[in-house]
Amino acid sequence: MSKNILIEDQYKRTSLFEKENVNYLVRVLKRFNTVPKINSINIIASSKEPSLFKIIPGKAIKIGELFLEQPVLALIYLRYGIEWQIWYKALGKDKNNSILCDLAALKVTQIFYNLLQKRDKEKLKNCNYFLINIIKHNTDFNVDFLSKYNEFQSFHGITTKNRTVKDDWQSILENLAVPTEYLLMSGGDLRLNVDENELLNKYGCRPFPRPEAFTFASSTATSISNFAYDRTDKARTILIQKSLKNGFENSSIEFTELLKSNLRRALKINEETQIIFSPSGTDSALQIAAITQIVTKQDITHILVASDETGSGVPAALKGCHFENTTALNYPVKKGDTIEGFREVDVIKIPLKDEHGDLKLDAQLDEEVFTAVTKTNALGRHAVLHVMDQSKLGCQSPTTTLLENLKTIDNLSLQVIVDGSQLRLDPKDVQNYLNKGYIVTITGSKFFTGPPYAGALIIPKSVSQVVASVEKKLPEGLNNYYNSIDWPQPWFCSKDLSDGFNYGSYMRWNAAIVEMDRYYKTPILYRNLGIEMFCNFVKASINDAPFLQPLFGNESKINMYNKEAFGLRNIRTIFPFFILKNNEALSLEQVKKLYVLLNSDLSNEFEGAPLETIRLAAQKCHIGQAVNAKYHDSQSAVLRISLGARVISESWVNRDISIYFRNIESQMDQVTIIIKKIELLLNTPRLFN
Repeated sequence: MSKNILIEDQYKRTSLFEKENVNYLVRVLKRFNTVPKINSINIIASSKEPSLFKIIPGKAIKIGELFLEQPVLALIYLRYGIEWQIWYKALGKDKNNSILCDLAALKVTQIFYNLLQKRDKEKLKNCNYFLINIIKHNTDFNVDFLSKYNEFQSFHGITTKNRTVKDDWQSILENLAVPTEYLLMSGGDLRLNVDENELLNKYGCRPFPRPEAFTFASSTATSISNFAYDRTDKARTILIQKSLKNGFENSSIEFTELLKSNLRRALKINEETQIIFSPSGTDSALQIAAITQIVTKQDITHILVASDETGSGVPAALKGCHFENTTALNYPVKKGDTIEGFREVDVIKIPLKDEHGDLKLDAQLDEEVFTAVTKTNALGRHAVLHVMDQSKLGCQSPTTTLLENLKTIDNLSLQVIVDGSQLRLDPKDVQNYLNKGYIVTITGSKFFTGPPYAGALIIPKSVSQVVASVEKKLPEGLNNYYNSIDWPQPWFCSKDLSDGFNYGSYMRWNAAIVEMDRYYKTPILYRNLGIEMFCNFVKASINDAPFLQPLFGNESKINMYNKEAFGLRNIRTIFPFFILKNNEALSLEQVKKLYVLLNSDLSNEFEGAPLETIRLAAQKCHIGQAVNAKYHDSQSAVLRISLGARVISESWVNRDISIYFRNIESQMDQVTIIIKKIELLLNTPRLFN
């Protein structure tokens, strides 16, 4: 009788399955779900050889029971073995250089280890195993390093005579011998880094799936879905195969062009429209600032509508200043300093709220915008008008009527930029803007719930032709920010930008486009009915909670142009609210604290309480993070519950109408639980200390 059993089929009642260890085991198994899925590779548990770890090239991985008794240890070894098999398969028919597989698997496994939670690393503290010791105590992995240890070859039994790595393979290793979750954190800035305890970034989400959390945070950022993660992980595997076969540069260019083509298809925009990927929405603002500097000799004034509800770094970016202390290409810079090559510009800020914190009327905002454009034009300056559709609180400004009235200004030098970063737009809305010659900024990480930091500029044909005709270079300092491959190839201005590829940005966009595709596959009737159901419920739930004060009225939505059909632009999908205690809004710091508590398992704080209370406290609830706002002249902040594309697409997963609406209702129930947890937190003031 064989002692080899598929690992999924093994379950013995050992001490590992005692009550106090079950949660630990479940947590490790969830992390195992981020390990790549690879066809035709069996993972086999061996009881005959309990200390065995063996890679059978192209077929299986055998792991002894001693490893399985320490789940984190098994996780590390299996991650190594699966990565090795990925690269072995990618070698194709030429299997003579398996040292590439050793090197790639080691690099990936070390990064994977570094991204474990602190409590899981502590399980390995006194663990004396070869692979663990290597990744914990070494950093410079190369062929010479591997040659010192026979253990690597003993894992798989292949003796490699050719122990050299081809020059082209160095780029492949550098860019793709990286776990997918790490790629999703790369090529942005420090805000994507995660803490060591919960592996959450500044926005309260992870670079790998977090299905245990109730998530309605699409106004800020969302953890990647299991579906998009698997598809993105598969894309990395395919890229490894293509790069080894066709060369890294050719495969990378092909991948970026495929992403742009897929984005055009999703938004139904034509091939003559140019797309520039950017690491973030703020980077898109910097790209706009740079383009503007080369297309006009006039002095420039940026008129920033909704300046109080756009990204905090946008004004600095428009002035051509560093907006963080590192760039997307990981160069250190000094926040606030002018980027080399930018000339001085003016920025006029037009906030949506008045000094009391109240939203201005459309007429007042339109007047302020018209005055700013008129005065800028009278000074002989080129005006760049940044309009908002929609803001982080779901607002839009100015009106379409105002934009049409600007055409009455004589000798107007104007470029309109639509801030569509939330991308709460239908394809027809994007097309409408492009047809008017407006540049549109979007992200795939808000409404469409891709990983945070997936920005893009969409440039209409008319503007692209103007830029292509200019024989000036972009400001020199942008070499530390962007690669030339990400800019339109017909443009002369970007030829001197850096060589290289931002795979973090590409992988985030890959995930976002996956989400866009499955959202649009939901039939439009069911899609729109689901949106109406969910949004009406959220609105009513906030209004009915006496401890919540909505920062939205009974508006039917929205005023930018005639709406003959239902669309994302004419229904509110972002629901901001104040949190009240004794009829007073919580302070800014209290709201920030509540946001963190809401997104945490607090069951340990309620020992001895009824089971229902403990379960409520344990539930992690991720919603839109705090936005500063005044409540009756007092400084406070609002949180937000928002519709994201996944509310629709994950409800349609069974492609069954009755199950679809039941799934929508299930997510409405999650909103109810979120509001109940807010009430629980308000009634437990000790948690705020």
